[in-house]
Amino acid sequence: MELSEIQATLQSILTVFLPKVVGVLVLLMVSWIISKWLKTRVSRLVAQRLDETLAHFFGSLVKYAVLTMALLGCLSIFGFETTSFAALIGVAGLAVGLALQGTLSNFSSGIMLLIFRPFKIGDFVSAGGVTGTIVEINLFSTLFDSPDNRRIFVPNGSIYGSTIENITFHDTRRLEVEVGTDYSADIRHTREVLLNAVKSLDGVLAEPAPAAILKGLGGSSIDWSVRAWTKTSEFGSVREAATESVKNALDKAGIAIPFPQMDVHVDGRGQID
Repeated sequence: MELSEIQATLQSILTVFLPKVVGVLVLLMVSWIISKWLKTRVSRLVAQRLDETLAHFFGSLVKYAVLTMALLGCLSIFGFETTSFAALIGVAGLAVGLALQGTLSNFSSGIMLLIFRPFKIGDFVSAGGVTGTIVEINLFSTLFDSPDNRRIFVPNGSIYGSTIENITFHDTRRLEVEVGTDYSADIRHTREVLLNAVKSLDGVLAEPAPAAILKGLGGSSIDWSVRAWTKTSEFGSVREAATESVKNALDKAGIAIPFPQMDVHVDGRGQID
């Protein structure tokens, strides 16, 4: 091949491909700038309305979506058929989805937890078979610290698919002390003793007022439920103090607390009834 022919071939290649290369470089540069700008905007918007973790995820999702479309555009500039690539991506996505069903379930549950906020970090929650303080909420799992200081990782799918009890959601809680009194005790006097036992306690709120509820007549006792309200942060200590106060008040008033008993009768032949 003569030099003139080689020069003509190179000139033809440059004439055809150089504008495409320049166009691809410009497209990639513009797409990169736009993707970063969109990521920042979306992340800020989601963070203001929802959550930082979710904001980072959606921002990255928008960024890579823009870059993927730009890459497909670059391939089309060079004459590649992008329909096959889109089909390939769809098949790959389906295969990954089938392989990661559990993971995707945890991921979608994590998004729902971050959107609807049934609890937040620091809340004491019972969910997914675990009771503890929420330490961290991720897209795939939630971290608990149990009352005996164990760190527990719970998949979000187990939490969102079950009943969620946010124990510290409200500022106040009602405590309850159940006790049985002897049948010989006067009901009105017993009610007064039980109410006085909790009214004077530190931490018991005046409103709603404490109450002594007559629950029923048991097999060996009159059954009572002593109820009072306290701050959620003081619930454990106040409930313990209320239990102690009820016991001491009944003892001081001479009201017995029955306990199960068994009477054994021996007849004259030495047989036990």
